Amino acid sequence: MSVWEVRLSTSRNVPYFFNRETNQSVWDTPPGLSPSDLLSLPGAELLSGGGSGGGSAGARPSKVRASHLLVKHSGSRRPSSWKEKSITRSKEDAVALLRRYETQIGGSTDKFAELARANSDCSSHDHGGDLGWFTPGQMQKPFEDAAYALKVGQISDVVSTDSGVHLILRTG
Repeated sequence: MSVWEVRLSTSRNVPYFFNRETNQSVWDTPPGLSPSDLLSLPGAELLSGGGSGGGSAGARPSKVRASHLLVKHSGSRRPSSWKEKSITRSKEDAVALLRRYETQIGGSTDKFAELARANSDCSSHDHGGDLGWFTPGQMQKPFEDAAYALKVGQISDVVSTDSGVHLILRTG
């Protein structure tokens, strides 16, 4: 059983993590907690917008948290990454690569983070693809729409943006 629980900040109206043993509070996901661990924490429903501003059931939350696995292609806005100075693959090849990752992930949030760390063309790879919390207007529209449409723990189909092609895992 984890010593962590999720609570809602009354000043910021966003979830944070509280360690019941040390009384430590942190905004970012505590080290060692996988996306699946997050879903089992007391208060985890706050990560899905359940405590962020009320509204009717099914209403779009004011913010979401997501991770992604990005594969860039030659038509991407910036066709380079930490892995490759010049990315020359076609968009079709990028989608095919992402589909192979999707098969390996098989719905596992832990495998998603592992593959994002090793393969994502985004600097978020250092954090297993975690992009943190974001609100409408902060991400490219196709990415935002896909992330907001997901339930916590759910992985998107392939999403195409100016940055490349993504698999998105909603984590909060």
